[in-house]
Amino acid sequence: MYDEDIKQQVLLIYEQYYLDVYHFLLYYTGNQNDTEDLTQEVFVRVIRSLARYENRANLKTWLFAIAKHIAIDYHRKKRWKSLFSIDVLKKHVSSDGLPEKEVESWEEEQELVRAIQKLPQHYRMVVILRGIQGYSVRETASIMDYSESQVKVTLHRALKKLEKELAGRIGGELYDGLAKR
Repeated sequence: MYDEDIKQQVLLIYEQYYLDVYHFLLYYTGNQNDTEDLTQEVFVRVIRSLARYENRANLKTWLFAIAKHIAIDYHRKKRWKSLFSIDVLKKHVSSDGLPEKEVESWEEEQELVRAIQKLPQHYRMVVILRGIQGYSVRETASIMDYSESQVKVTLHRALKKLEKELAGRIGGELYDGLAKR
């Protein structure tokens, strides 16, 4: 019965948080294949440690702390690689072509993702959690093991670096949207 309860809990956690974890790791790695592997690793660790989870932190915070550690391990093991695999790039540039506006938007988004990946690790994590995933300052602080003011300062500095990196290269829309979150 205990094993069945654990399976049910893991299934519920997976269904509720899979996409959030996946998108967090995709922004962090920039690589679909690696993201799928890392997302799987997050849930494997959840399965292994769910019995020891003590409700000291919000479940989502605990889950993203696991994802953060896996992302850091990934970063240590693997240095910068290309942003997207050739297969993903081919998907976006099909033979029949995309409308000009979509191509421009996609290119701007890729420019932003590349700029985010150039940020120092701690800046990148805060930008992804706060600016892209939309987590609150409190949730981000808990995941990062920072104070709330440290999250705010780190995000401000990261956005300044992004602004400098992106100046003159893409329209302000993506940056403005990120800064307002």
